[in-house]
Amino acid sequence: MFGTKRKDNSDRLETIIGQDTLFQGTIKSKGSIRIDGKVEGGILEAASVIIGATGQVQGDINAKNVYVGGKVTGNITSAQNLEIQSKAQVFGDIHTALLSISEGALFEGHCVMAAEQNKVIEMDLPVRR
Repeated sequence: MFGTKRKDNSDRLETIIGQDTLFQGTIKSKGSIRIDGKVEGGILEAASVIIGATGQVQGDINAKNVYVGGKVTGNITSAQNLEIQSKAQVFGDIHTALLSISEGALFEGHCVMAAEQNKVIEMDLPVRR
């Protein structure tokens, strides 16, 4: 309990961008980030990125887990899980291992699902004659 240090910060919410806040620049964090305001710039190396219903990100996101409830204009790379909730809007390409898109969500872009790029299996297409 007290005095015990946790070695894994991946589930600890470290940074909150409030609803009336505008952040311009790149955020780099090993912990989790929640965005209810607006971010103009990228988010790098985060454990989790949570974009609330009022949250907006204009820039690329690179994290282990990404949960989108608001709007993202940019590419999303999620090493483990990407969840796009029912009222969310995503405009950009996504690369993730697991993908969940709720009914009512808007997604415009390309999607690649693979745990790692080198694990993608290429398939031979049948020859048309």
